[in-house]
Amino acid sequence: MPHLTALVTLLAVLLYFSTGILVGLARRRTGIEAPATTGHPDFERAFRVQMNTLEWMPIFLPAMWLTALYVGDRWAALGGVIWIIGRVLYIVGYNRAAEKRGLGFAIQAMSATVLWLASLVAVGMMLMGKG
Repeated sequence: MPHLTALVTLLAVLLYFSTGILVGLARRRTGIEAPATTGHPDFERAFRVQMNTLEWMPIFLPAMWLTALYVGDRWAALGGVIWIIGRVLYIVGYNRAAEKRGLGFAIQAMSATVLWLASLVAVGMMLMGKG
């Protein structure tokens, strides 16, 4: 069983949940009432952090789980932890200023890409009878 990957999945979901809390706090601090999604740069950055995290989760999670199943639990979990670190750096940077999100974005995008490629190669090898 891929227990480490399961733990990293739970941490990734917790991270996403925390972005929702940050949006709620930004709404309160800036006075932006739902359903508005614009109106104050601080709120808009918090909202984009949440949406961008949501946009990446369906790329990251299947890639991590396929890597766990076809390559190994430890490799998948390591890639997942790197993805989470990248997301945290992205969140911190973007909430300070939009132009400070680049490093975190690059780290999480690279991690998701490596997980996706690892699973693609492993599945391909299995289909060719070499795995």
